[in-house]
Amino acid sequence: MPFINARVTCKVSSKSELRIKEALGKAISILPGKSEEWLMVGIQENYHLYFQGNQDSDSAFIEVKVYGKASKEDYDDLTKRITDIFHSELAIPCERIYVEYEETPYWGFDGANF
Repeated sequence: MPFINARVTCKVSSKSELRIKEALGKAISILPGKSEEWLMVGIQENYHLYFQGNQDSDSAFIEVKVYGKASKEDYDDLTKRITDIFHSELAIPCERIYVEYEETPYWGFDGANF
């Protein structure tokens, strides 16, 4: 039951959005028990982000919310993969990408909680 929400400062074409969604679908399997089957992805383009007090270059803030827990090493691997995806697809400099993780013991779906 992961959710990846990306806010990026640049325009995202339909083709890029689809490639990002597909790449994130593969990347989420880095976390044990997670797969594209339950993944929800959101992408907000042209988002106003200031990084280091400026908008000199494109930036991204990516939230990854998961039901349960994962190891630091798994999160390290996923951060690398996510950063690579947004850098290669949208040319966002790696040093201007933040990835935040949130773990939760409760996740609602279809009128009930897991």
